[in-house]
Amino acid sequence: MATWLVRGTWRAYASSMQGPQPIRAVSLVCRRAGRFLLVRRGRPPAEGLLAFPGGRVESGESDEEAARRELLEETGLVAGTLLHLRTIVITPEPNVASSPRFALAVFIADGISGEGRPGDDAASLHWMNIDEMAREPITESTLVIAREVAGGAEAIGSQ
Repeated sequence: MATWLVRGTWRAYASSMQGPQPIRAVSLVCRRAGRFLLVRRGRPPAEGLLAFPGGRVESGESDEEAARRELLEETGLVAGTLLHLRTIVITPEPNVASSPRFALAVFIADGISGEGRPGDDAASLHWMNIDEMAREPITESTLVIAREVAGGAEAIGSQ
């Protein structure tokens, strides 16, 4: 089931909501040594903001295929294993009636390899911890998911 991020809280998303169906998109959570891979968006709808690598699913692609393609295009990196974390529905400009909604399939990527370099609509690449991320212009969903993943990793490590 998809969820909707409302002021930092996940809410159930009702697919019967009025308006067009959300556009399918993907996002990848990549970590190394407690730091998350982020791209600074070079184009709308999140131009100038930090976010996880990702983008729209192309016709005929599965979400996993799109996630692998987007990671390579935006960062030059390749993911080994992908684990679907959740699907969220986001509206980049919630106060604009014509703003599209995106059904964003979020994956955790493991076994990252390659030489990182910005590409496609990524203006730059960054590896940041949660505190660094919180001080930067960043999409709300990116920071919420990073905190969720970091908290889960800490809980697993303490068992």
